[in-house]
Amino acid sequence: MSNDVIAIGGFAALLLLMLLRVPIGIAMGIIGIGGFGMVVGAGPALNLLAQSPISTITDFNLTLIPFFVLMGVLATNSGMSTELFRAGRAWLGGLRGGLGMATIGACAGFAAICGSSVATAATMTKIAHPEMRNAGYPDDASTGIIAAGGTLGILIPPSIVLAIYGFITEQDIGVLFIAGIVPGILAIVMYMLTVRIWYGRALPAGERFSAMEAIKSLRGIWAVCLLFIAVIVSIYFGIVTATEAAAAGAFLTAVIGMARGRLSISGLLDSLVEALRTSVAIYVILIGATLFGYFLAVTQVPQELTQYLLDLGFGRYGTLLLIMLMFFVMGCFLDAMAMIILMVPIVFPVILELGFDPIWFGVIIVMTVELGLITPPVGMNVFVINSVARDVALPRIFKGVLPFVVVDLLRLLLLIAFPAIVLALPSGMM
Repeated sequence: MSNDVIAIGGFAALLLLMLLRVPIGIAMGIIGIGGFGMVVGAGPALNLLAQSPISTITDFNLTLIPFFVLMGVLATNSGMSTELFRAGRAWLGGLRGGLGMATIGACAGFAAICGSSVATAATMTKIAHPEMRNAGYPDDASTGIIAAGGTLGILIPPSIVLAIYGFITEQDIGVLFIAGIVPGILAIVMYMLTVRIWYGRALPAGERFSAMEAIKSLRGIWAVCLLFIAVIVSIYFGIVTATEAAAAGAFLTAVIGMARGRLSISGLLDSLVEALRTSVAIYVILIGATLFGYFLAVTQVPQELTQYLLDLGFGRYGTLLLIMLMFFVMGCFLDAMAMIILMVPIVFPVILELGFDPIWFGVIIVMTVELGLITPPVGMNVFVINSVARDVALPRIFKGVLPFVVVDLLRLLLLIAFPAIVLALPSGMM
């Protein structure tokens, strides 16, 4: 049996397992080991199964994932997300659409210490949706704003998805984090303008706060600012590695939460257990991806796909748009991490062959993946919001995110046309 036939059969079997709702990490591991064994033999496949999971779990660069997960869980359990929303409401709530803009700002702030879109969307639904509903916001507008704001969780550093991209492509994760800052700020500004321009006239103004009350509200977000500075600034100036920054961030979050009386010993233990569960789930996916990567290597799928796409004659940007379209379509059916793990090892050689910067491509493709979080029929953020706000139908949430999908497409075109938006900060790293 030829390698091409084995590769096609492997992808078909992987799709079947996914349709049967087998967890993607386990599905990729099964196909990876099985396909690898069909090409090189059962003995080497069993050796790979024994060694690869250990090497993945003990990879120093990947230890930042459980630290950042723990940092986000501790921040949530310490009430930092609530303080972010209160500050945003104090500054913007008096404007038409102000609560929506405050929600976008709170999502951005929480994303800066969480790194997960799903966690950001779930947390802000609990906090912001009741407030917007009480203020007279239509459910489609309020949930659409939260769904879009939640996507900031995988772009604004520290981002778990960017970290996984860096692991797969062997790029510096710290540089990737810095590269996501300006596009993240651009996303915040464009989302806020969307709320103001698209929804502004239809949305009511909220409670107005005095200048003194607005200034006082900033006292509640000093912890978030400190954590962001401790993590990102230290990485930018080369003081610590991304892994060391993650460990320091998790430790500082725990210390701040306990010092402020927001986190008890039992709360700390519960946070550790919750972070452990999430981290184990991520590591299962990474182990499966590693095994599947060996299968791709021995069947030479990436090399053949590279040659095929180059032979199409679409040119650099035509091929890039084709790849992005593939990610966009898959985003309607898979979650963000699954897309990155499954597709990046296949298309990354094409990107290198075309001469695109791998750091720039990482940010671009993560932004493309963001679209999958809010587009039907899956839209992970939409389903998360629906699970929290059960009385809001899925079609209404999807209707609310449509303006933000258009804005995301415009932002992608800007970053493709002007790569310096992504690369300016990383080029200045010491």
